[in-house]
Amino acid sequence: MYKSAGVWVVAACFNEQMVITRFIERVLVLPEVTHLLLIDDGSSDATVATIRQWQSVHPTASVTLLELTRNFGKEAAMLAGLDHACGHCAAAVLIDSDLQHPPERIPAMVASWQAGAEVVTAVRDDRDQESRFKVTTASWFYRVFNRLVDSIQLQEGAGDFRLLSAPVVVAVTQMREATRFSKGLMPWTGYRSTEIPYSRVVRSGGQTSWSAIKLWRYALDGIFSFSVKPLKVWGVIGVFISMLSFLYAALIVLRTLLFGIDLPGYASLIVAVLFLGGIQLIGIGVLGEYIGRIYIDVKRRPHYFIRAIHEP
Repeated sequence: MYKSAGVWVVAACFNEQMVITRFIERVLVLPEVTHLLLIDDGSSDATVATIRQWQSVHPTASVTLLELTRNFGKEAAMLAGLDHACGHCAAAVLIDSDLQHPPERIPAMVASWQAGAEVVTAVRDDRDQESRFKVTTASWFYRVFNRLVDSIQLQEGAGDFRLLSAPVVVAVTQMREATRFSKGLMPWTGYRSTEIPYSRVVRSGGQTSWSAIKLWRYALDGIFSFSVKPLKVWGVIGVFISMLSFLYAALIVLRTLLFGIDLPGYASLIVAVLFLGGIQLIGIGVLGEYIGRIYIDVKRRPHYFIRAIHEP
């Protein structure tokens, strides 16, 4: 059933008017690709108009545009695309539309899938053209994530550039948590996976919407979505500080018995109060991160709304 449906390419778009035409043409030239599904995530530029113009010039091309009502975020846009492709494709390739993911690697991904892989993940190689700072911070994140999470291990350099077989598409769309971290959800499904290398290049047009703050928040989403160890760590820290406090209190009692009462130290008292206050606030902050995600999840709001579907 799935093999006859072909391979769909699913790409989220946000303010990509400068590169979207080149992206479409580089994807459709690949004989392995059956259909291209674009999801506009509330672009404020002419991305939608550019795609619609291309569709009007190429009315027989297999290109569908999902136009979301606003910017819901990349994770929601990818979910919208997978929801639409679910049941219609043999496999879906998730790819960025800014051309940092080379479409020319799709044939190799399809070949790996046809050889038996259920998930094919493109992993950045050492020719990555991203900035050294971005590559280094990403490497740190993967190491921290893999230390904190026991259920899955992320491949360093792996991103959202993946091929998912039809059963994996069904599995991923069944997971409807509000705070989504697809890099973790896909390996969590447990399907057979293989990796192929690719070189991530600098953007050929437009500007990235991922600021340092957004990347930091996304990293926290990944960790807090798959691990409760940050909560347990603060319990251990509390026990450790309590033991130190007990030992320090015993030392003060012993010193008083041996040498008499000493004048209290204002500086040491202030340092202790500020230190313990800071520890408590950090612990409350970690707890708040989990409670905030619970609050968002229990409201069960839809991940996205579609304004229009523009089909060929």
